[in-house]
Amino acid sequence: MISPLSLQRWIFTGLFLLLSMFIIFARVLPLGADTSGMPPPDTIVLLGFAWVLRRPDFVPVALFAAILLVSDLLFLRPPGLATAMAVIGLEWLRARSDLMRERGFIIEWATVASVLALMLLGERILLVLLVVPQDNLGLAVVSLAVDILFYPLIAALSVWGFRVRRLAPGKHAAEARLI
Repeated sequence: MISPLSLQRWIFTGLFLLLSMFIIFARVLPLGADTSGMPPPDTIVLLGFAWVLRRPDFVPVALFAAILLVSDLLFLRPPGLATAMAVIGLEWLRARSDLMRERGFIIEWATVASVLALMLLGERILLVLLVVPQDNLGLAVVSLAVDILFYPLIAALSVWGFRVRRLAPGKHAAEARLI
């Protein structure tokens, strides 16, 4: 018989995969041109960051990397570069998830915003070093701002919609109750 903790991890890992597939599918659909000129938020990365800060065991790094690599290929982005930056950011946040548990949401939001900005900076520096043509810096900054502004919405949806909540201080994943 499977333990309730393992079942919970598998359920939420599967939910993360299904949500990511839905996000990719929705972005691939030809629903007409977006006339607003605003880039869409990188919802999969934001969802991964929000979940890993609350429950690091729900987002396996291999699954996260595979999903982002597939999305890089489907959306014709340089394969692997944004994925590598996002994986580094995810693992950095995973290592600090215990510290974030004791802080408020504003600190969490600022930390995620800093990680997103450092990911953009690292990507731009690598592209310059490799002499690869880049998008307009203004568009990249607007995309970063959209990601930062959408993070509270994604975090709220994760907590209230999908019930991905932090463990109480002093608790470990082994002591967590089933959903």
